[in-house]
Amino acid sequence: MKTRKQKIILATKIIAATFLLLIIAFFIFRNELLKQTIAKVSFKMAREYNSTFTIKEASFVGLSGLRFSNIVLAPKKADTLFNIHKMKTSVNLWRLLLGDVQLGTLEIEQGYVQLVKNKNGRNFDAFLKKDQTISAVNEKRDYAKVAFRLISKVLNLVPTDMKVENLSFRLDDNGKKININLQKLRLVNKQLETFIKVETKAFTQRIRIQGFADPRNKKADIRFFNMDTGAIRLPYLDERFNLKSSFDSIRINIQNINKSGGKLHLDGFASIANLMINHKRIANKDVVVKNAKFDFRFLLGSDFISIDSSSVVQFNKVKFHPYLAYETEKDTIYKLKVDIPKMKAQDFIVSLPDGLFTHFQGMKAEGNFEFKLDFMFNKNKPDQLVFDSNLKKENLRITHYGEANLNKLNGEFVYRAIIDNVLQRPVLVGAANPNYTPLDQISPYLQKCVLTSEDPSFFTHRGFIIEAFKQSILKNIRTKKFTRGGSTISMQLVKNVFLTRDKTVSRKLEEILLVYILENNRISSKERMLEVYFNIIEWGPNVYGIGEAAQFYFQKSPADLNLKECLFLATIIPKPKKFMWQFDNAGKLKSYANQQQKFLSNLMLRRGLLIDEDTIGAYIPLQITGNAHSLLNLKVQDSVAVDSLAVDELFE
Repeated sequence: MKTRKQKIILATKIIAATFLLLIIAFFIFRNELLKQTIAKVSFKMAREYNSTFTIKEASFVGLSGLRFSNIVLAPKKADTLFNIHKMKTSVNLWRLLLGDVQLGTLEIEQGYVQLVKNKNGRNFDAFLKKDQTISAVNEKRDYAKVAFRLISKVLNLVPTDMKVENLSFRLDDNGKKININLQKLRLVNKQLETFIKVETKAFTQRIRIQGFADPRNKKADIRFFNMDTGAIRLPYLDERFNLKSSFDSIRINIQNINKSGGKLHLDGFASIANLMINHKRIANKDVVVKNAKFDFRFLLGSDFISIDSSSVVQFNKVKFHPYLAYETEKDTIYKLKVDIPKMKAQDFIVSLPDGLFTHFQGMKAEGNFEFKLDFMFNKNKPDQLVFDSNLKKENLRITHYGEANLNKLNGEFVYRAIIDNVLQRPVLVGAANPNYTPLDQISPYLQKCVLTSEDPSFFTHRGFIIEAFKQSILKNIRTKKFTRGGSTISMQLVKNVFLTRDKTVSRKLEEILLVYILENNRISSKERMLEVYFNIIEWGPNVYGIGEAAQFYFQKSPADLNLKECLFLATIIPKPKKFMWQFDNAGKLKSYANQQQKFLSNLMLRRGLLIDEDTIGAYIPLQITGNAHSLLNLKVQDSVAVDSLAVDELFE
């Protein structure tokens, strides 16, 4: 009888012989197997994606190498998706036996990949179809697991040695064309060097990419440079979104991609020099950040995606720690936290991006400050929104004002509104203007009505109302657009006197900072601010200041206005040029306009700002006796939708 040792030796020989026979069979029939595999892929492309996939020649080279020529994928009745002239690659056989494709080498010579969108559709639409076999109710997704698997598969398809020549990536979006040509790409011994030519209708540019790339260990350190003079311009964004952008250089460093304890860690940093962006929604001029760096740590768990608070964002001399999170454990929750450690106020001012804060140029400050912001939004419980900000000051004061000299509020000055980039007629804010009205000569009714509708806590807040910001954020989230701003009278005053009405990020940020400086440095009294506000705001078409408005509507002085007239004037402030919409063809107030005024007067009664005797005669129709009456002859059709929304818009 055979011993146990002899049986093991025999079994080993059988396995080795079988494995050898399989290898021999593979080498004998591998070209036939390759043809069958290509045929299966072609059949699948035709059946599932209505596309033609062809390879003119395909053969094995050596043990694990493959050589192809004329690889074409073309959707039927659409432009070719890609066409590769020559390609040679090798795979890791051992990883392949485990069901994982890992490229070892890759050589590509001539070819293109193109995405086309035109009147006939997109040439890649067929490949975006969702799998209909997936159940409508999916199991909860594990973000860390999915992301790590995806990253690993992508990096396994990046070869450790690569050589590419004349491979183009083309984009044609209804005539907006971009051609990015990889003239030369080399990845040898983990060293990457690439030469790219970018061509659009507007410009041609050559870019160099070089650095370290180790796809197997998930590490990289890559830099982008312009081979020509000037900055690197980003293509397509200008034509597609009217966004001009450029930079001098970019560095991207991936230090660690690791999954442990059920969490995926992705660590590294990215830096950019002289980033320039220009878009009408951002600012009216180029915005430039000279130096910016982001030391990041992304964390992904089974039910969250986040940027960890140990991350650091730096632009110029400003450093802060951001925390961003998207959580789905119980509810869908969005979180944002910003922590600016103690820093010099002057360092903050000089670090502000050029073009974004033009009114702060030349401003000087002393002292230090630190800032914290905490925001949380629960999609399923929106009323529990958290919005808290905390600014700690240390001997902070402004020693020299910039372009926006806030002190001018305390003296006589000329105000000129800017509407749609058009400078309006000058309005003198001072006693030399016969229409100028001191605060004590403005009807107390009007002061109470405007404060109630625009800013009830004007005399107690410091420029901002956190609760108003919360409500503004909630409404903007619900409507998915910026429909509510939460502006106080202080913010409206700064916007009118020092800024423009442009709806840009720049204007809003400047408004916030200027209001803070105005209110927290006691530059002007609240009474003076309110007086200037009443004398400069627009009350109708080419009507500025309450002195003009009282005459335009009622042929009165501001001191003689009655409650009914004051209620009307307060309700037209949001849209003064459309005041005539509140009247029907007979010159009487429409029902929704009466409802607005009744709502406002009842609110003032509840708050003790009015007594019942003040409302005597409330049902007497409003009479427009001034020049405004001529505009009421316009035939404006009533709109139930507009009428029903008006009260909410003004008093929500």
